[in-house]
Amino acid sequence: MDALLILGGLLLIVLGAVWLVALAFGTSLFWGVGVLALPPVSLLFVFRHWATARRALLLSSLGFIPLVAGFTLLASQNPERLAAIISLEWLHEKSDDQVRLAMDVRGRLDGRPFSPHQGEFINGVLTLREGSDFFANQAVSIRLPHSGDGPLRLDVLPQDTGSLPEVEISWMQPEQELPEARRLSHGYTLHLDLQPVPPNKLAGDFHLVLPPRYNTNLSGRVELYTDDLRYRAGAVDTRHDSQATLEHVATDYLQRRHATRQVQLESFPAVRFPATSLLATVQARVDGQQQTYELPLGKGAQGWAVGGDEYPPLPAEPEPVAPQVSTRAEEAPTPAPRLDRRQRFSMERLLRDPSAYRNLMVRARTERGGLAEGRFLGIDQDGNLNIRRVINGPGEALYNLAPAEIASLELLEP
Repeated sequence: MDALLILGGLLLIVLGAVWLVALAFGTSLFWGVGVLALPPVSLLFVFRHWATARRALLLSSLGFIPLVAGFTLLASQNPERLAAIISLEWLHEKSDDQVRLAMDVRGRLDGRPFSPHQGEFINGVLTLREGSDFFANQAVSIRLPHSGDGPLRLDVLPQDTGSLPEVEISWMQPEQELPEARRLSHGYTLHLDLQPVPPNKLAGDFHLVLPPRYNTNLSGRVELYTDDLRYRAGAVDTRHDSQATLEHVATDYLQRRHATRQVQLESFPAVRFPATSLLATVQARVDGQQQTYELPLGKGAQGWAVGGDEYPPLPAEPEPVAPQVSTRAEEAPTPAPRLDRRQRFSMERLLRDPSAYRNLMVRARTERGGLAEGRFLGIDQDGNLNIRRVINGPGEALYNLAPAEIASLELLEP
């Protein structure tokens, strides 16, 4: 309904503007060219010829009523979409999944011209598609005994025998709801020479010729996705709708929530798209311990995210340094002893430099005999210590302790 109101308002505004130009040309050629080429002249024309222009101006003014009503309705029902429209994000650079792959391959499929613009190599199946519907207008699929890691080189000749890749071609007929398909496992010519292109693509030469009765041949250079993730400016684009995107968002959330990179998803529910929100029951292994979580996932203007996610990003991993091997034993450097911050730890040191102990395990005993053990998150604006403890299962406890309430404070990690 909101879209109809907005489109209807815009249509009235445009019709009024066109009518105003027509009235200007009816007055004189000078006024017509001026109103058409120079918008400020329109105001002068309305002022000088109000009796003539008022009807067109009234029509355009009426268009603002449904336009405002439509935007108001959109703001109440889908504020994220309205924010994306107002921010003009749709004018910005498109994400990688919206940009066509670098395909330069052409040929014929069942006698019809075939120029695919989508390609992927996932779970050992290489697919080239033409058309964006659920069933492709035309498609070629090849099942290959290859994991997708590293280069992919393969040559098959018509006289080859044994276990060969299975080739399937399919196409849609205008009068049919399901595509026609043909499969063959020998008697064809296939040449592949694909090289990895970071972060998740393969690119290279592709050549396929089927027996004459199939009237199918394809040759050129292809570019294929190797998973369902898409990237934008070197980072995963969370606006892309795919199972892999949701699993990445969930993994990243759990890593930051537990301040560890040792997170491995063991189960994630299957999702049907299009979708904008879901409650996912996820099983994951965190630091070797299996746990279950209920994650409220939603898609906003910035992409998919977990509801209530306010955890800070993990610190960047240090780049590994190649060890230097000394040719003489006496030149081998003596390793510097590791600094143990527990030896000189005190409440005063933590209050003076809380960032030095962030995300470390601490144990606090209160004056009343209570015990709070968990990871130190920092000091809030009231000067209280925030300690987070992960409970068995999907929950967690957050302790907020004033320094005056703490009888003793221990640092449990170096």
